[in-house]
Amino acid sequence: MRRAVILITFLAVSGFAQQDVGKVAFANSGAAAAQEPFLRGLAQLHNFEYDSAATLFRRAQELDPSFAMAFWGEAMTHTHPIWFQQDLAAARAVLQRAPKAKTERERDYLRTLDVLYGDGTKNERDVKYSEAMLALHAKYPGDVDATAFTALSILGTAHEGRDFATYMRAAALLEEVFPSNRRHPGVLHYLIHSYDDPVHAPLGMRAARLYGAVAPNAGHALHMTSHIFVAMGMWDDVIDANRRAIEVVKRERPAVCGHYPIWLHYGYLQKHRNDEARGMLDACRAFAFAADTSRQRLADYADMVANHVAAGLPLGEADRLTPPDGVSAPNAAFTMAYAGMLAAAQGGDAAAMQAAVSNLRNAYKARETEKTPGRRMRADVMMQEGEVLLLVANGKRAEAIALLEKIAENEHEMPLEFGPPEIPKPAAELLAEQLTAAGRPEEAAAAYRRSLERAPGRTQSAMHIH
Repeated sequence: MRRAVILITFLAVSGFAQQDVGKVAFANSGAAAAQEPFLRGLAQLHNFEYDSAATLFRRAQELDPSFAMAFWGEAMTHTHPIWFQQDLAAARAVLQRAPKAKTERERDYLRTLDVLYGDGTKNERDVKYSEAMLALHAKYPGDVDATAFTALSILGTAHEGRDFATYMRAAALLEEVFPSNRRHPGVLHYLIHSYDDPVHAPLGMRAARLYGAVAPNAGHALHMTSHIFVAMGMWDDVIDANRRAIEVVKRERPAVCGHYPIWLHYGYLQKHRNDEARGMLDACRAFAFAADTSRQRLADYADMVANHVAAGLPLGEADRLTPPDGVSAPNAAFTMAYAGMLAAAQGGDAAAMQAAVSNLRNAYKARETEKTPGRRMRADVMMQEGEVLLLVANGKRAEAIALLEKIAENEHEMPLEFGPPEIPKPAAELLAEQLTAAGRPEEAAAAYRRSLERAPGRTQSAMHIH
């Protein structure tokens, strides 16, 4: 009888779950009733399904108010390392409610949050938190979640944009545990983030092929696979991954604008499925300009319309390029002004181009300050492209090409970003088009190849390489 009691107690505190959002196992001191929501919350935390995770962790707290790790989990949902977002006040409020941890390991986990949500600037705390996580990993080398969260903390220190040294440090940790944790959502997810650039994407294919099947009811997990597919120009896979992600999201909220629709729309553009791309743009416009619109909706629409025009497609009469009256969305307004500039350049009317570039200049001055050098360089390049295309419209193509060569070089020096090109009309591709128009095909081919180094498989460049 005594042996049975010990076994039951062990099972209650060693938490194990095989779920439709990923497989996790995490030894803890929580009550048996709180295990299911805690473990599902942990899986969703690894999936970046932060709202779902927070709800689940709060449910675990209700079932066991003394369960300190349930409060740790909720506090963790208020930091989004890859996106460099943090709600410090909300996280501290959670920790103020947290009970004392019952085990040394749980106390060690909670102490890392004293650093993450402690004193100093966010960047300073990110670095110190990563150091604290490395110490936790060293103390518990067999704890796969400690390893995964340590790797994520390393990625969260890349404040100046992606640098390969930082990303490969994260990947090295994850590669050690990947062979025995091929269904762990954090290991798969963070491996994809470590490798989702055009140089390293082939290394992420194993995780990308596994992750969607491991967490089929986590929209972000389904979408994440396309980070590798975009970086390899695998457009059918990009379309499939994001269509599936959208279907999951639609169960809870509209999904006609947003991150996944933008990527799906881009995939359609690359496959020349223009009618489907147009349908998505129309649906997003209707949603973005509804009575209860927001900055984020307008930003999503702006990205989509810029990609649409950059693919060489015309704007429709119903397409809108300015935010509604009374809505302040300066970054979205800049992107929409950029799209309007590209559309004017397609028309070849010098007067229309002059007006469009004047609008772009005003929007450039009014935009919000970008936080990272790469983002600032992105806005600069987009503005410079407008000035160059105005020169072309005024018959100064040779001067425009000379400037474009410098702009394309600046673009090439920007930190690599995941996903569709950070500049909707890549400067190297624009240079190639102008070199072609100037009767310089060999130089144009070299520029198209340079464009494909940052955006592999991009149809608007690849179609010109023979």
